[in-house]
Amino acid sequence: MFVSQGKDTLDLRDTALGRPRPERSGSGDAVASTPRVAVVGFGYIGSCLGAALAERGARVVALDSDASLIDDLRAGRCRTPEPGMAEALGAVARAGRVRFTTDYDALSDVDVVVITVGTPVAADGTLLTGQLAAVCRELAPRLRRGQLVILRSTVAPGVTRTLVVPLLQESGLVEGEGFGVAYCPERLAEGDALAQVRELPVVVGGCSAESGAAAADFWRRALGVEVQTVASVDVAEIVKLATNWWIDANIAIANELARFCSAYGVDVLDVVAAANSLPKGSGNVNVLLPSVGVGGACLTKDPWMTWQAAQRRGVQLRTIETARRVNDDMPGFACRLIGDGLAKLGKDLDGARVAVLGVAFKNDTGDLRRTPVQGVVDGLRAGGAEVRLFDPMADASAIREVFRCWPAAGLAEAVDGADAVAVLAGHRDFHAIDLDWLRDAVAMPCLMFDGRMYWPADTVRRIRRLGFGFCGIGR
Repeated sequence: MFVSQGKDTLDLRDTALGRPRPERSGSGDAVASTPRVAVVGFGYIGSCLGAALAERGARVVALDSDASLIDDLRAGRCRTPEPGMAEALGAVARAGRVRFTTDYDALSDVDVVVITVGTPVAADGTLLTGQLAAVCRELAPRLRRGQLVILRSTVAPGVTRTLVVPLLQESGLVEGEGFGVAYCPERLAEGDALAQVRELPVVVGGCSAESGAAAADFWRRALGVEVQTVASVDVAEIVKLATNWWIDANIAIANELARFCSAYGVDVLDVVAAANSLPKGSGNVNVLLPSVGVGGACLTKDPWMTWQAAQRRGVQLRTIETARRVNDDMPGFACRLIGDGLAKLGKDLDGARVAVLGVAFKNDTGDLRRTPVQGVVDGLRAGGAEVRLFDPMADASAIREVFRCWPAAGLAEAVDGADAVAVLAGHRDFHAIDLDWLRDAVAMPCLMFDGRMYWPADTVRRIRRLGFGFCGIGR
């Protein structure tokens, strides 16, 4: 808390969302107030956060520079392929707790501005700050005394201090006195993001002690979650990078372990389950599961952002280079497994009909950004296969844009006469597939390929008893 030393010193926790400004009744009396929050960048993360804040009573300004996105949201159309997202956002919109706009003037009357715009990287892994800088330049002339600005976009160490703060201080206000800036890494997992935003602890690093305290108070009040305050904004920035570095490297270990197990005819799932029973540190050994590759907006770029930031300080991060190579090779490896599996059934990949079930980058989401399935499909087509796609969670027009073909209208159309069925995103719906029905629909003998389904041993035995061939990543 700031100690009062004159008119230019204030307590951000009393003027920002932690202590929202009271409204006035018609008679001029103060009445109960609800938090005023702007979420700038209303894509995947922004929409999840905005919906969760509005559910808990905040009044949310959802701001995005994409006018077509805002038009869709105003019309009740939700582009975010997150389970339950359309329903949650529709409910708070109907209740009048969220307003969609492209107008930055709406920021002048909020207490907290949360920035969730995209932070892509160049081909060499260098962070591209154009979108973030543009937002800061729009916000600066509208910045109001006492506002708290929270950055949740992933950035390289030091960007909040050296880019965001100087641009905002062009307003004439000083960070830590006139306004506050904090960095709070986004750590949501797609497919479970709505549940996680409501319950995951939030990491807070302030550019000043006062800003950090204000941000911590904001999250406790606005979301009712635990808060872990770290020593500086730089620490908070590296927390996000370290998290995705670890996940990518862990998946790479799982993928190489899968190849190792395949060479010995061992099911990698048995190995992972037993290995993860060993207590280690504050938890257990935690080897993740192998798959056809790593995709999405974060894991494919954040490690390279970390690598490039380290390079600038003369540090070589070899684990990042290795993990990225391993994971980027998995779509090609999956293609080879499918081709080999067909050959064991006396069929050739050239001319085979392959049904690909699930084209998103992970299970239980419809997100196609940098999906590794694209590499698998490209490889199958290059080998001469006819590929049919089906994903009940992904938008058909988005599939058309990424894969250059329309998906099948349904499961039956996708698998009709298939020589191989490759499940590459293990959505919940696929666990309900009737194997007896499937046997009658495909061209037996048919290969069942487990790219991310993780069927238990009993199911694999039944697949084989029905006359299917079977193989998978490490299986």
